[in-house]
Amino acid sequence: MLNRIIMSAALAIGVSGAATAQSLQPVTYLLPAPAVQPAFGPWMVALQRGYFKAEGLDVTFQSARGGVDAAKQVGAGNAVIGGAIGDTTILVRSNGVPVRTVALLGGQGFMQLVLNKDKVKSVADLKGKTVTTMAYQDTTFFALLGMIATQGMTKNDINGQAVGPVNVWKLFAAGQADAMASVPEWTVWARNAMPNANLEVIPSDTLFKSMAQAVVASDESIQKNPALIGKLVRATLHGLEDIKSDPVGASKDYVKQITEYADQQPVIADIFKMYDQYVYPGQAKAGMVDAERLGALQEFYLKQGIIEKSTPVADLYTNQFVQ
Repeated sequence: MLNRIIMSAALAIGVSGAATAQSLQPVTYLLPAPAVQPAFGPWMVALQRGYFKAEGLDVTFQSARGGVDAAKQVGAGNAVIGGAIGDTTILVRSNGVPVRTVALLGGQGFMQLVLNKDKVKSVADLKGKTVTTMAYQDTTFFALLGMIATQGMTKNDINGQAVGPVNVWKLFAAGQADAMASVPEWTVWARNAMPNANLEVIPSDTLFKSMAQAVVASDESIQKNPALIGKLVRATLHGLEDIKSDPVGASKDYVKQITEYADQQPVIADIFKMYDQYVYPGQAKAGMVDAERLGALQEFYLKQGIIEKSTPVADLYTNQFVQ
């Protein structure tokens, strides 16, 4: 009798667990680069701590070839949601891609320009110099173009090299580039690899108001499935808030999810602290887009010829999921 009771209870638990697993809604979340990049800390912390599952979602992360490519694929319906930066909708919406930002992960710029001061003295000194970047379709490259545009230069004035997310900093650290269009983890890794180098980190904010990482969704998904978009945004922002409130603690769970960095937890903590210093501050509420800043940024891109026409600012974003 006791054995039958135990077996019945075990069967009931197993059936319940299977039903719970089956009830999770599968979702493809498209990121602009491989999910192992620490830039995606908020997403990975949310995944490890069960925030997507708590929303009833079974999320699979896939990578695109940069933020612009991710936005185009989301606009084409190949993924319900994607990652980019706040500038991305400016760049793609003017070309007819029907996406908008549904959450912004920070109030400052995501991209950093890192100079090797032994080779180049300032941004104005980059003319004819080699600058590594992840991809020509990544929004950090367009942020680089915005920065050099303030010094009267275009992409034709520099030797921009699209080398992928790993070689951006490795080639720079090896002395094969004079500068790099960086993000905080590449900056930390480069510093660690060349401790005696004279490096200068220039946040994009110092020259023009590029934006932080963003979550983008298509107009169709926002209209037809706002509940799903809301769940994805909530879970992602929960991960962001965890990093902001306790970067060291968040780094410990991050390396459980991304086991490639299992022996680098202190470095991941340093990276999270850099995000907390340079990228995440400056929002009235986590996730909210500043329409005035977005509009001014679009005007800059238009003036510099990076886009050919502007889009009504209200079509570039919505704050309905972070109110």
